[in-house]
Amino acid sequence: MKFPAALRAALCALVLAASASLAAAQTAATRSPAPAARKTLALVGGMLLDGYDGVPPVHRAAILIEGDRIVRVGPASEVPIPPDAEVIDTSGRVMMPGLIDTHVHLIILGHGDYDRWDPWIAKSHLVERVMEISAKQLLMAGVTSAVDLGGTLNESLSVRDRIKRGEIPGPRMWMAGPWITRSLGDYSPALDDQILIDTPDEAARAVDRLAKAGVDVIKAYVELGPAHYKAIADAAHRHKLRVHAHVYDEKDVRNAFEAGIDVLTHVGSGGMPLYDPELVRAIAAKGTPVVTTVAHRAFLFPATVDFPERLDDPQLREDFGPEIWKEVRSSLDGFQRLSYFAATDQEMRFARPLLKQWIDSNCVMGMGTDSGTPLNFHTEALWREIKAHVDAGMAPQRAITAATRINARILGDEKDLGTLEPGKLADVIVVGGDPLFDITALSRVEVVVKGGVVVKRPKE
Repeated sequence: MKFPAALRAALCALVLAASASLAAAQTAATRSPAPAARKTLALVGGMLLDGYDGVPPVHRAAILIEGDRIVRVGPASEVPIPPDAEVIDTSGRVMMPGLIDTHVHLIILGHGDYDRWDPWIAKSHLVERVMEISAKQLLMAGVTSAVDLGGTLNESLSVRDRIKRGEIPGPRMWMAGPWITRSLGDYSPALDDQILIDTPDEAARAVDRLAKAGVDVIKAYVELGPAHYKAIADAAHRHKLRVHAHVYDEKDVRNAFEAGIDVLTHVGSGGMPLYDPELVRAIAAKGTPVVTTVAHRAFLFPATVDFPERLDDPQLREDFGPEIWKEVRSSLDGFQRLSYFAATDQEMRFARPLLKQWIDSNCVMGMGTDSGTPLNFHTEALWREIKAHVDAGMAPQRAITAATRINARILGDEKDLGTLEPGKLADVIVVGGDPLFDITALSRVEVVVKGGVVVKRPKE
């Protein structure tokens, strides 16, 4: 069949254009990089604690990581290391899961006076900057996941999301934002970090607003009765959120527990006699987690009296910067007279027997610090809390498990966090010394791996 000349010309033009497009596509394909291979990381040589209580450590072990997941764990002789893997020598050290802190406050840095601190950071527009500093300090201390139980809403969610996007360093954060309370308590009204309510209906509506805003957990604060706790718990559970309650007095502990609150925090750290054994037994039997936060006054205060030089740590000065350092450090002059420590002498008399009561009850004990509170720097809060538990009779391995596997369960994320085993997120720390022999080895965090990324390396 013979085509007219004009049609033949049009067909040729179409063929040429298609050929050019195909050639361009092929050229672009050859120039585009292939999908990045999953990076392989191996930590080799050290003793391994996997996060389980009662499981012997693995000596001269290796952890093989591909991308953000652990793929092999075991004796180094049984874990083949690919030739292209980045290898970190952990010989003479201990490898263990990244620590989890279930009670932090990014909005404070150890300052001595909330009535002075809150207006100062608000006026100076430093709220988010302070939270960034706190988050980095926690991560460098080996805390790869944390629950923030009280801060301003917008900044809390912003810092959480910026960490998630990799824009700033910090642990994975579960944020409560403002807490729900019937009283301001010890805190200044200068920051919008509390929701004042009166009735149980108002408490439930506050939960709804926080859930809609995107918080991860709910914090129930003070002067709440049984109906308030139940309204908060029921509303939170409708939104698939867990509730942490600030409870010291036996009456509040009982009310929160019987209302179905998920985590009882501060229990066992107040200056009071032992709790009713029947209440303790009921909490243990139900499996409601207890997070004592016992070190932040009763153990930390005498430690600072004995060694006030800890307040002059150059790392704090470097982390804070001149302006914040001056404000925080000056607030701690004469710390013994701070109102925050007014009843600490009573707390010190009861601290060990109270904590021992919960340890001996065999209840589910997580580990949280109230970090950021006066004298309670994020750089060391968790190892001091763990040490307090060990000093009161908790076995070191159980204390480590509380800060890893049990805390992952409290977060509801034990599928990914809390232990070192294949398939889990690669959150690993390496410490200088054996914490089963000397728990203060946890103060010497030399390597931090979060999600397969090395965020802290040994100093050369």
